[in-house]
Amino acid sequence: MLLHGLAVSHRYLMPTARRLGPGSVYVPDLPGFGLSGKPAVVADVGAHAATVAALMDALGIGRAAVLGNSFGGQVAAELAVRRPDLVGALILVGPTTDPAAATAWGQTRRLLHDLIYEDVRQIPILARDIREAGTRRIRTTLRHAVADDIYGKLPAIHVPTMLLRGSRDPIAPHSWLARMTVRLEGVSVVTVDGAAHNVVTTAGAETAAAVRSFVRSRAPAA
Repeated sequence: MLLHGLAVSHRYLMPTARRLGPGSVYVPDLPGFGLSGKPAVVADVGAHAATVAALMDALGIGRAAVLGNSFGGQVAAELAVRRPDLVGALILVGPTTDPAAATAWGQTRRLLHDLIYEDVRQIPILARDIREAGTRRIRTTLRHAVADDIYGKLPAIHVPTMLLRGSRDPIAPHSWLARMTVRLEGVSVVTVDGAAHNVVTTAGAETAAAVRSFVRSRAPAA
């Protein structure tokens, strides 16, 4: 189960999703983003986690490896706390929100820095996703993201967890992942050299290989 980040959709996750397997790979659009419906109320982290749980229940998916990128990592972490029966392994890729920049401006500043390192070929996909989500939904979701205390939830997560980031990712810096490891049991940390925040797009093969290796070695039942 792959969960996308803020303002985007399943589309930018596909370079990683296509390389995962064997087995089923699900890449849903969270409410308000991509091809999903556009509810008037903008969901917060808890509401998104509840939606993912309901989807997994409806599809009969349990003990899945759940990957969340960026804001999707916050949703995935919330899901692991609320419904540990659904999560066999947790993969947080470029997880937000680093307490050192837990404001809308702090995250925006880091995003602008990240753009320097991203591949410009992503622009058409990202522009389409942003247009479909709309600025109001994006701004409100950003406020929900910075208000969510993912760091405080980490001790309540008791499934095998991997933290993955691109070496050039300023949104999820090494110092932030190092802080996270202190609060997680048996955590693995992977850095993909040369990639930035959207490592799931620009280094899909490397990301998928790391995820497969982790799930097979640390969470064979997932």
